[in-house]
Amino acid sequence: MADFGGTDLEAFRQEARTWLEANFPQELRNDPRRQMQAQMSTEFDPAWDAWRQAMGDKGWGTPTWPKEYGGGGLSRGEARVLAEEMARIGARNPIGGMGVMMFGPTLIEYGTEALKRQHLPGIIKGEVRWCQGYSEPGSGSDLASLQTRAEDKGDHYLVNGQKIWTSGANLADWCFCLVRTDPTKKHEGISFLLIDMKTPGVEVRPIRLINGTSPFCETFFTDVKVPKDQLFGPLNGGWTVAKRLLQFERDNISAGLGGGNIGAPAAVKTVQEVAKEYVGLDETGRLADSDLRRRITDHLIEAKSFQLTVRRAADEAKANQGPSAATSIMKYAGAKIAQDRNELMVEAMGGQGLGWEGEGFERDELATTRAWLRSKGNSIEGGTSEINLNVVAKRVLGLPDPGKG
Repeated sequence: MADFGGTDLEAFRQEARTWLEANFPQELRNDPRRQMQAQMSTEFDPAWDAWRQAMGDKGWGTPTWPKEYGGGGLSRGEARVLAEEMARIGARNPIGGMGVMMFGPTLIEYGTEALKRQHLPGIIKGEVRWCQGYSEPGSGSDLASLQTRAEDKGDHYLVNGQKIWTSGANLADWCFCLVRTDPTKKHEGISFLLIDMKTPGVEVRPIRLINGTSPFCETFFTDVKVPKDQLFGPLNGGWTVAKRLLQFERDNISAGLGGGNIGAPAAVKTVQEVAKEYVGLDETGRLADSDLRRRITDHLIEAKSFQLTVRRAADEAKANQGPSAATSIMKYAGAKIAQDRNELMVEAMGGQGLGWEGEGFERDELATTRAWLRSKGNSIEGGTSEINLNVVAKRVLGLPDPGKG
């Protein structure tokens, strides 16, 4: 669809505004906390579920995805207008997760027609959850050394092995998984399989993190039968697909990190609001702690610059048919900014930012402490900062590989 402008976009704006007014539940308006919690919780919220169904049926949860699979089929300009109108009434997009952030865009680009028609509608409607089977206990930064095996058994593959840090695996319906189909080769011996998590032989064990939550899991595959038609991409050609998916992953993670709310479902206040509340203002109306004031200002400048850069990179990526290796720069910067934000929040709250549970602490204070602890993983998940810097050095700056002399 063409990226219409002028009166065409204004006509769409009116259409979007009318539809949102009719379909966004009144109970969710002016309640960002409830929307955040509903999106991240496993508990049923009838208003949020109605909103998810409405957006899923309309296809606007994935506004620019092809209409033939249930997506919105909107132009970039229309999608931008839709986002503006949703922000105007405080509506959060209820369609998300790894299916939208990572697997869906890769499926649109690399998938067969049969796989697109099988898997895209469930992602678009928010009815099917996906998890990522990449890292293994001995294959993290060196992902291509993975050892989970998929043996050809005629009409199916037999999968045996273990994955680690599989986010949301305990809630997922499907897993996009890297497996070794040729043990004689490294990168060229990897294939990409789609595994139904209800298949016998799949076992998931949640991992408890320092902040008390368990978003990550260990996933075990023991004689798991996967139909041949769930091979995604060429046999032994999964590495190319996997790298493309990682670009989408880092692109989306960095965009989320820039907002500073990753891992903080209850955080609705800005860092400056928290600082004013706990530190107070001086006689001129400025934050009383001049050093903290300077560091918060530096942080806000970095965050705004980052958000503008992400927006520009997104436009460039769409023009060039997808994200590039530069997403590693965004992921690195986004992780640092998110961690800085959480540390500033805890510092501004003083002793009230050190609570874990019990009396003497407000709910927001406890949530801020846990968000600070959770943010420690921002520089690890989706590619460690160290590996991202290596990618930037080699693929963006063109520097020589020190390991090759």
